[in-house]
Amino acid sequence: MSVYTDLTRSDIEQILADYRLGELQAFAGIAAGIENSNFFIDTQTGRYVLTIFERMRHEELPYFMRLMKHLAHGGVSCPDVLVRRDGSLLFEYAGKHGCIVSCLPGRTCDELNEVQLRSSGRALASLHLAGRDFAERRQNPTGFDWLQATAQQVAAPMSARYGDEAVQLLQDELQWQQHAETEELPQGVIHGDLFVDNILFEDNDVSGIIDFYYAHDAPYVMDIAISLNAQAVVLGAHDTRRMQAFLGGYEAIRPLQPEEKEALPLMLRRAALRFWVSRLYDALFPREGEMVQIKDPEEYRRKLLLHRTVALVD
Repeated sequence: MSVYTDLTRSDIEQILADYRLGELQAFAGIAAGIENSNFFIDTQTGRYVLTIFERMRHEELPYFMRLMKHLAHGGVSCPDVLVRRDGSLLFEYAGKHGCIVSCLPGRTCDELNEVQLRSSGRALASLHLAGRDFAERRQNPTGFDWLQATAQQVAAPMSARYGDEAVQLLQDELQWQQHAETEELPQGVIHGDLFVDNILFEDNDVSGIIDFYYAHDAPYVMDIAISLNAQAVVLGAHDTRRMQAFLGGYEAIRPLQPEEKEALPLMLRRAALRFWVSRLYDALFPREGEMVQIKDPEEYRRKLLLHRTVALVD
C-alpha cells in the first residue's frame, strides 16, 4: 500500500479545519501512487482526495495546483484543487505539503479496448486545447540533456544485468536522437504521464484524467507518443489498429498538423527511450525504503525496438 505518511482521524480533522468542506465522516488510504500518500476522505459535502507530497519540492507544487484548477475550470475532467479558507491551495502537515482535490467518478482499466482508446484520444486533445491559455511554463524535466546524463549513469550497471547488447542499443538510439529537430512543432502544456492508471472510465467513456505531476511544456505530439506507447502498444499483432483508434479520437477534437504527423514515428522512439531510461534507473538504483514494485524496463526496450523496425503509423 503506497501510504508513506499515516494520518489519523484527528490529523485529517485538523487539516479540514482550514477548509469549508464540513465535518469528516470517513477516510481510507488509497493503495495506489508511487511518490505520494493519498487518502479518500468523506465529509458532509462529498468525497475528496487528500494528498501528502512525499518527495516533490515545495516550490514545484504551486504550478501543478494552478494547472489542475485551470484545466478543471476549462472543461477538462480532472481534479479541481480545493481552496482553503485563506485562499491558498496547499496545506502543511508535519513539515510536508499537501492538497485536497475533487474526487472523480469512474475506475481505471488494466488494458483499454479500441472504443476506450478513441475516448482517451479525445480526452487528451481536449486537455491540450484547454491548456493553450495557461500562462505559466515549466521546462521538460526529462528532456534530451536528462536522457544523456541518466543513460551515462546506468550504462555500467545495466551491462551486468541486461547485457552489452542493451547498452549498445541505448547508445545507438541516443546518437540517432540527438540530431532530431523538435523545437518548431506545435507545443504547450502536456500531461506527460498518461498511462492507463491515470485515466478513469465509466463504461467506455473517459470520466477523468488524474496525476498531473509530470506536466510540462513540450510538443503535443510527444504527449501523443507517450500515450500511444502506454495505452495502445501492447506488443501484439493489433497494435496498429489500436493506435489508429486513439489517433482517430484525438484528431476528432484537434487535427494534427502535417509536421506533427511526420514527427510521430520519431516521438514514439523518443517516448519509448525516455521511459526505458527512467525504468532502468529505478531498477538499477532503487530508493531506500521503496514500497512499490519497480516497473520492468524491458517492456520499453521492446517497444523501442518495435518502433525502430516497424512503422506502426504513417
